[in-house]
Amino acid sequence: MEAIKKKMQMLKLDKENALDRAEQAEAEQKQAEERSKQLEDELAAMQKKLKGTEDELDKYSEALKDAQEKLELAEKKAHWAPCCPSIMLLKGIRSQSTCFPGSREDYLFTSTSLRNAVVLSAAFGLSKIKAQWLH
Repeated sequence: MEAIKKKMQMLKLDKENALDRAEQAEAEQKQAEERSKQLEDELAAMQKKLKGTEDELDKYSEALKDAQEKLELAEKKAHWAPCCPSIMLLKGIRSQSTCFPGSREDYLFTSTSLRNAVVLSAAFGLSKIKAQWLH
C-alpha cells in the first residue's frame, strides 16, 4: 500500500510538472505570436515607406530627365546663337519679300549677301544652319 501511495504521489507530481510546462509553453507561444504580429506590422510599415520612396524616386527621375532635356536645348541654343541674327534676318526677308522696300535688285543683293553670310558661317562648322535656311 505504501508503494502505491508513493507511486500515486510521483504520478501527481509528474502531472503538476507537465501542467506547469504546458502553461509555460503556452505563454511562450503567446509571446512568439505577439512578436510575429509586431514584426508583420513593422514589415507592412516598411513596405509602405518603400513604396513612398519609390514614388518619390520616380518623381525626381522624371524631373531630372526634364531638366536634362532643357539643358540640352539650352546648350544647342547657345551653340547656334552666334549665327542666329543673320538667320532671323534672312527668315524675315523671306517672309517680307513681297513688300521689300526698294527695287528688286536691292532685294536680290541683300538676299544674296545674307546667303553668302550663311555660307561663310557654314564654312566654320555651321553646315546644318546653311542646309536649313538655304533650301
